[in-house]
Amino acid sequence: MEDPITLTGTSPPSALDVVVIGAGILGLATARRLLLDRPSLRVLVVEKEAAVARHQTGRNSGVVHRGVYYAPGSLKARLCVRGADQLTAYCDARGIPWQRTGKVIVALDTGEIPALHELMRRAVANGVEGAELIGPDRLRELEPAVNGVAAIHSPATGTVDYVAVARALADDVIERGGEILFGAEVQHIDARPGEIAVETTRGSHRARSLISCAGLQSDRVAGMTDRAARHRLRIVPFRGDYYVVRPERAHLCRSLIYPVPDPTFPFLGVHFTRRHDGTVWAGPNAVFAFARERYRRTDVRLADTWDSLSFRGFWRVALRHWRTGLAEQWRDVSRAAFASALRRYVPEIAEDDLLPGPAGIRAQAVGLDGSLVDDFRIDAHDTAIHVRNAPSPAATSSLAIADLIAAAWRARVDA
Repeated sequence: MEDPITLTGTSPPSALDVVVIGAGILGLATARRLLLDRPSLRVLVVEKEAAVARHQTGRNSGVVHRGVYYAPGSLKARLCVRGADQLTAYCDARGIPWQRTGKVIVALDTGEIPALHELMRRAVANGVEGAELIGPDRLRELEPAVNGVAAIHSPATGTVDYVAVARALADDVIERGGEILFGAEVQHIDARPGEIAVETTRGSHRARSLISCAGLQSDRVAGMTDRAARHRLRIVPFRGDYYVVRPERAHLCRSLIYPVPDPTFPFLGVHFTRRHDGTVWAGPNAVFAFARERYRRTDVRLADTWDSLSFRGFWRVALRHWRTGLAEQWRDVSRAAFASALRRYVPEIAEDDLLPGPAGIRAQAVGLDGSLVDDFRIDAHDTAIHVRNAPSPAATSSLAIADLIAAAWRARVDA
């Protein structure tokens, strides 16, 4: 299968070789990969926040996925399996702690067995290390508190602190001669054959090419070089809240405990995650967010809300998934309902066992037809490469995605 990236055009020398937008894990991994391949490159990473990993990278559960869920042959399947190995090797080399916790994907009743078998087929096709179907006896050996009739056990799944990984990648970029400019929000991009000018709140930067890894702002940045892009694909933000299980009850979860996901909805459902630091998180839910980069339930940013509500694809999604959406909204405002969903898997969990935890926002690309874009999406033309959709497992896959982007960039400049 060919990678869905095509590049055209040529670029004469200018002030910089590459401007990378975004100092999340993917932007930093890409900048690092470019500098590893060609140490003489002049690479600048621009980031509107004051530090790395302020949004999706720093606000996820920290899972190192292994590729069970993804359609064989998709970018997610290929890059997750490869990227997980690269990520854990990188952590070992840099002394970043990570834990091989293992994961069980639990079928609650026989009605979920066919879907579990389909997940197992995908796991085998994707080459997921050690994945196996297990029965209730083996499930109880692994997770004594869990209720279920069958499960997939993925022993290689783990957890890591992705902020620590992002900081290490940033150090690599600097050590190899790259630059990172914080507080530099992109305001305008002037793309022309062979050159691109990026206007930021900290000055203008000219380069031969641009690579955008802008996460929650990816559609807006892409629209600066291709106005039609935002008409075709829009980021719709979904907030996910976590609870933290009381430390004295954390023993109820030995590893990661996941449900069998709804195949029509690109969210995994509420689950338990034993993190690298020993804490156990429960969640997240998935509800529409009225602000892209603010994390309280009451946060509203009118420009962000209008961006979603004015997009035809949003309403098609809402009409298609309204029942699921209402259930997610109810769990968002009711801790009792959240606890009830968790008790389906761990019956001993009580509402009082759940303490308020962090929240994150997923940048979900939605098509004009209302499709929730499931796979990674990378678009490239002329002087710009845009990562348009990079939800989970993008953090796990980040080093492999960076390899893909860097290869596409090399193909262009060497043409």
